Amino acid sequence: MHFDWILRGGWVIDGSGALPYRADVAITDSMIGDIGRLDEAKGVQEVDVTGHYVVPGFIDAHVHGDLMMLADTERVAQACLRQGVTTLINGQDGSAFAPASPPVMDHMRRYTVGFNGNPSNLNYNWSGYDDYFHRFLRTTPLNMAYLIPNGNVRMEVMGLEERKPTADELKKMKKLVREGMEAGSVGLSTGLDYIPSLYADADELAELCKEIRDLGGVYVTHMRGYGPKAEVGMKEVFEICRKSDCPGHISHFNGPADMLLSLIDKGRAEGLDLTFDTYPYLRGSTILAMVALPGWVQLGGVDATVERLSDPKVVEQLEAEWFNTNKPYPLETTTIAMVDHPDWEWAAGKTVPVAAAIAGTTPGRFVCDILVANKMAVGIVNFRPGDRTEADMRAILRHPAHMAGSDGIYRGQHPHPRGWGAFARYLSLHTRELADYDWAEAITHLSAHAARRYRLTDRGMIRTGFAADIAVIDPVNVKDHATYETPTALATGIPHVWVNGACVLKDGELTGLNSGRVLRRG
Repeated sequence: MHFDWILRGGWVIDGSGALPYRADVAITDSMIGDIGRLDEAKGVQEVDVTGHYVVPGFIDAHVHGDLMMLADTERVAQACLRQGVTTLINGQDGSAFAPASPPVMDHMRRYTVGFNGNPSNLNYNWSGYDDYFHRFLRTTPLNMAYLIPNGNVRMEVMGLEERKPTADELKKMKKLVREGMEAGSVGLSTGLDYIPSLYADADELAELCKEIRDLGGVYVTHMRGYGPKAEVGMKEVFEICRKSDCPGHISHFNGPADMLLSLIDKGRAEGLDLTFDTYPYLRGSTILAMVALPGWVQLGGVDATVERLSDPKVVEQLEAEWFNTNKPYPLETTTIAMVDHPDWEWAAGKTVPVAAAIAGTTPGRFVCDILVANKMAVGIVNFRPGDRTEADMRAILRHPAHMAGSDGIYRGQHPHPRGWGAFARYLSLHTRELADYDWAEAITHLSAHAARRYRLTDRGMIRTGFAADIAVIDPVNVKDHATYETPTALATGIPHVWVNGACVLKDGELTGLNSGRVLRRG
């Protein structure tokens, strides 16, 4: 028999949790053509992978590649493929770019700069799902699957109003959600700390979830409360999933392990289909406004917020009533990761108090100044003391309902290292060094769990007839190098990667082939 590629001499870890086994793997067109002892078969191209693991391409269950996959394809591809990641689940946190009429597009581009970027080299002339999805067809070496962002849907119908929808408005929102599912989206996302998802209650979200339920979608949520407040957030998740009879998935689930895992187990024992993702770091990353400002300051969107923060009386009020009180995200442990205005690039990589001292002002006033100067486009890396420990993180990632998600952000002068290191860190630190997983368990958590959750039915496994998304791992040398000091250092130890049958990474270098596409549910 003849194949396009034959990977010879490796150990296959197929994603099922089964032990590694010795086999050759053949690729024909975009699919896995055969697995076994293929001594008599011929490949147009062959590669010796002796001593390496041959695994399904990893699926990043939570990541922000919505714009940067298109605008800075090589940077994102290098970060992901060097870790074996072949598919990104975009549309996270209820804030993305389809559906997006001009006012919604304008808001999301400016409001989410801290984690999605606002690249100037894209033509933002799409509005619906199909137009947006088409942008990813063979323009990147990575696959993308999409979650319908609740914030976009709400804003299309209600703008940024802080109230319940009318019956007619809810009907219109449900129609937009149904259209997204029919276009192939894999679920609905919410970001209940972000505007305007912040304004939606459990009843509203349950009604939207009914539209995704019958089409096999998943409700994915940045819930309303993490860490010590996770019980409050999970109570709302339970309510939404129970009322809608829809499966639920919690994004970047972090906090005290005993409490979090008991909540997951409790919900599942009650019949709720719950899963979650995490990244293996103690620090998080988001936009500065979300962690540093009270909700009332942000009412009305970016322009209204900038106008308030430009008012000395408002700044004085915040200094007296807000910045001098204890907050969930202390400014002392908040580091500037991204600024949009070049005059403020000096602040990237510094904590808010250090940057404030350099600027000759207080931390609170510095927050107001940098947000105004950058029109809110400031991203941060942050840490909440007492929120979780290494032991908590290790316990959480071992749970059977867990899957890997980097929450990677590919924009900024000093981003969080998780986009460049999370998956490699799972393999090197948590598998090879700490033995939180054996190798078979690790591959399942990094691939098959997410494929099953999002109904990517031909991904996440090494199986004949499945899509040829394949990574080759050197188990001795795979290693993450990205740190908080050098956050974009590339991982090593994954020499070869195929996406839809095309070799996109060969001997650790991009080949220039763009075989990625949008993966539709089922």
